[in-house]
Amino acid sequence: MSAVVEVRGLRKTYRSVRWGTRQALDGFDMTVHAGEVHGFLGPNGSGKSTTLRVLLGLTRAGGGEVRVLGEPVPRASPRIARRVGALVESPRFFPHFSAWDTLALLCDAGRVPRTRVDEVLELVGLRDRARDRVRTYSLGMRQRLAVAMAVLKHPDLLILDEPANGLDPAGIRQMRDLMRALADSGMTVVLASHILGEVQQLCDSVTIISDGRRVGSGSVADVLSRHASTRWRVRLESADELAAAARALAAANMRITALDDQLVVSGVTRAGEITRVLALQSLYVSELTPDPVGLEDVFLLLTDASVAGRHRLAETPTGAVA
Repeated sequence: MSAVVEVRGLRKTYRSVRWGTRQALDGFDMTVHAGEVHGFLGPNGSGKSTTLRVLLGLTRAGGGEVRVLGEPVPRASPRIARRVGALVESPRFFPHFSAWDTLALLCDAGRVPRTRVDEVLELVGLRDRARDRVRTYSLGMRQRLAVAMAVLKHPDLLILDEPANGLDPAGIRQMRDLMRALADSGMTVVLASHILGEVQQLCDSVTIISDGRRVGSGSVADVLSRHASTRWRVRLESADELAAAARALAAANMRITALDDQLVVSGVTRAGEITRVLALQSLYVSELTPDPVGLEDVFLLLTDASVAGRHRLAETPTGAVA
């Protein structure tokens, strides 16, 4: 597949009198292929928003190379602007305009046929409220209107920053179906989101950023298989047996999390390793089931490790080896 977004060695430093120097991006890399829904994940302050602004030509990088739709950014940003749609940060609206008026105004400004207005309102589920003033909309409805604005010109690349913000579970599901349909129609979608369960269901691939650096990337399945260790849920007949099992497994160097009526054992690839340790203590399980590790677990593992590693380097004395 051809690359729609290519980021290599991206750097960005912010300087201010009040806050001093802050390294927002420190050699960051990312690749997004055509037709994908690509999840862009990172904690607050990780450099995610800065990266999106660089991709859109809104912020100039301090170093590195960025190509969008095969063109260098920011030099080619005016030329490719019509092929890129975006919802970044909080959208602004004219509160006394209706959704239909808002989109029609954008059509006229961008030389898009007005027939497109009804199409995108249907697409985002606002057809029945198309003539109502935006000030009467809920936060979730405003988010759907913002997405409608972003896809109005039918872009080749769609960049969405937290599009499910304010949506109820039904709205989140509708947004997920919409993004999948857009990708299936040939559009490439870059999705920044904190709803990691949705990302795992929806996205074809992900990039995880922490502290300005890439800490994970690839297909969702590959990222999970590379970084996730198997967990097991273990139950025994009584609380006393459960406590004895926890001691035995911990003594065998297994990682244990004790819950009310069960143990969660991690770092073990085969169930037989658990049953063998317990059988030697005359303890027998009543239930032993795999507990798959999800994207949220991997995200926390990678971002926590990245921050901890940076702190260790910062604390290493000059001349010492970390």
